[in-house]
This record gives sequence, structure tokens and C-alpha cells, in this order.
Amino acid sequence: MENAVRDWRGRSYLPGPVPADRTRMFWLSWGAMAAISPLQYGYAGLLARDAAGLTLLAVWIACQAAGALPALHLVRRGRLGVRTSLVAGAALSALGLAAAALGDPGPATLVGYALLGGLGAGLVYGICGEVVSSWHPERPAARVGLITGAFGYGAVPVLVWAGIAPSATSTALLVAAAVAAVVIGAAARHLRLAPARWWPDDVDPRTHALDAARLRVTPDAAKQFGLPQALRTRTLPALALILTCAGAVSVFDVVVVAGTGVWGALALLVALNGASRSVAMRCSELFGRRRVLAAVLGSLAVGQVLLATALQPIAPTAPAGPVPLAASGGDLAGAAGAGGPLVAGGGPLLWLGVVAAGLGGGAFYPLLASLVREFFGVERAGEIHAVVYSAKALAGVAAVGLALAALGDPVTALAVAAVLAALPALATPRLRIPGLPATIPV
Repeated sequence: MENAVRDWRGRSYLPGPVPADRTRMFWLSWGAMAAISPLQYGYAGLLARDAAGLTLLAVWIACQAAGALPALHLVRRGRLGVRTSLVAGAALSALGLAAAALGDPGPATLVGYALLGGLGAGLVYGICGEVVSSWHPERPAARVGLITGAFGYGAVPVLVWAGIAPSATSTALLVAAAVAAVVIGAAARHLRLAPARWWPDDVDPRTHALDAARLRVTPDAAKQFGLPQALRTRTLPALALILTCAGAVSVFDVVVVAGTGVWGALALLVALNGASRSVAMRCSELFGRRRVLAAVLGSLAVGQVLLATALQPIAPTAPAGPVPLAASGGDLAGAAGAGGPLVAGGGPLLWLGVVAAGLGGGAFYPLLASLVREFFGVERAGEIHAVVYSAKALAGVAAVGLALAALGDPVTALAVAAVLAALPALATPRLRIPGLPATIPV
């Protein structure tokens, strides 16, 4: 391989000049991720208030999670171009937002928003992450964490707009559709994948591979796994199960906090969901991925406990049984009925719960992506992570189940959510790098 260098593990690199538009490609990817955010967090916060809306959200999540894997497979093999994929993603994402603006959970919204909008968002999510990681091989996890953060907090302007003027919800979603078409279309014009094994020539790959401080905190994989090999390990199903549990709780929290009617709390939850991702990635480079992931999931579990406490009736005349949420028009703040108000009207426990749940509700996504690279190597990390990420489809179903249960008893649903977040938090420190002997304490 001409001009190739090898590190101490035998991995090949092709050092080359850093393209002048690498920074622009990063920011266009960031913008494209922000543009698809209203499809998930905007819809969950504004329209997923009953069984029909929640079902559409579950279908959208399943299509979004499943759409990334085949797209990455075709792009990696040169059968589908980055530009073509993103053009399709722009059109489908804009269509999905326009369909959501109809506000009617009928067949048109099912096809336009849930099916086509979900597939479009999956294309954008998968391709942008692959492009950014290919052009930043020396720090792929940190860079991808930054753009996936935009997928979290990109919906904040729509949520704030609709919260201030509820009658303008459809207009806000239509504006978001136009923004998505323009921003993702611009990304399609400029984004491209780096050449295979490319490495920036201003960083010595051999020195980087021998960095003792980095290896002590974030060790490299024992070998470069292919997808079939990774599927035969115990680690990949464990990562998928963690994503399923945490992903379900994350989406469920958006629906629950939206139901309180406190739009400032909802905006804060979604903003922290995105911003915490880059913070968690920086912390993981200092303290290790597994430790930070356990802390993130622990924060998510604590958030459920705080929210459950905030939603408890405080009036002494509270009824013995829960009052259906539907009876109050889908508003948790009024679910106590004649029995008394809920603390959710703006009490400190609600805001503390929102902070804890927000800090833990999104940061696990880039942490799991970085653990895929740490456990299975970088050569097929995109495809392997796409398999793990596809577990988000199951997370969507679980989130809808929790949200439907919360219509009748939000406190019990939040308690179940706390268990779903706490169990993987306890199991995360036991994750091991595949391929190492069991006697090695890593």
C-alpha cells in the first residue's frame, strides 16, 4: 500500500493533507442533525399526547433506527453516494415534518411522518455520523458526539415557539420542514467520505497509537472485528440492551414532561439531552467510557425518581386511585382532578428531575458508539454501531408502552422507568473488551 504506515498493532494508515473544507463539512453535518431533531423531540413534546400519537412516534423511531444500517452498508460499498442519500434524506425529512404539521394522526401522517420521515431521518443520522468520523479518525467519538448533540437540542426553538403560541404549532413544524430541506440539501452538496484508511498528516498515527495516557483510559480493541464476528460476542447484545432500556426512558421523559404543561421544563430537558452528549464524551476521555456511561445512566434513573416524586398528589383529599391522564386532556398537571394539584406545576423537584433526566437522557448514545469502537475496532465500527443503534426500534415500543401506562398512573410508570435505567447502570462496569482473556482485568 503506497505511502501507508503501520502502528504497533499492524493497522494501516494513509496519511494525507487535511482538506480545506473539513470544518465546513463538520458544521453542515451538525446543522443537518439539528434539522431532523423536531421529527423526534418536537413531535414527542408537541403531538404525542394520546394512543394514536404515541403509536405514530413508535413507528417513526423504528423506521429511523432501521434506516441507518442499510444506508451505511450501501454507502460503504460504493453502491450509494453520500449526496444521493442526503438528498433523499432532505426530501423525506421535510415531508415528515410537513405531515406532522397536519396534526391529524391518520393515514397521511402515518405514511408521511412515521414511515417516510423516519427513513429520511435515519439516512441523515447515519450518513452524517459516518462522514464526520471518517474525517476525524484521531477523535471520532468526540466529534460524532458533538453532532449527535445537535440531534437532541435542535428541536428547542420549535418547542419554545409552540409553547409560547400553541396555536402556531403547525406553522412551527412547517417552518422546520423548510429549514430541513435547505440545510440538509446544503449538506448533500458538500459532504463526502474520506478515503479508506485516511489519516491527517499533522498527527503521527504511530505516536497516537502508542499514547499511554489515552490507552490507559480508552484502550483499543483487541482486534478489528467484522460484523459477523461482533454478532457472535456477548458484548454486542449487551450494548443493544443498554440502548433499548435507556432509549425508552429518554423518549418517555419527553412525553411525561410535556404533559405537565411546563414548557420551560420541556425545553430544558431537550436542551440538556443534546448538550450533555459532548460533555459526556469529554469526561469519558478523562475517566473512561464505562465509568461515565454508568454515571449517565445513574443520573437518568435518579431523574425518574425525582419526577415521580414531583408528580405525587400533595392535597390531603387526594383520591385513592390514579386519575386517568386522558381525563385532563393529556395534561399531567391537571391529572389530580378534584383531589388536588400536582407538584409538577413548577415545583423544585420537577426541575431537579428534568436536569437529572436531561443530563442522562441523551449522553448514552455517543458513549455507546464510542464503546463500539473501543470493543470492536474502527474498521467496521459504523456497521456494528448501526446494528446496536437499531435496538432503538425496540426502545420506541417500550417508550410508548410506558407513556400509555402513564396516562393512568404516571408515578408507577416513572418507577418502572427508573428500574429500566438503573439496571444497565449497574451492569455497565462489567462490560469487557471482546477477545481478551478473562483473567485480564479490563
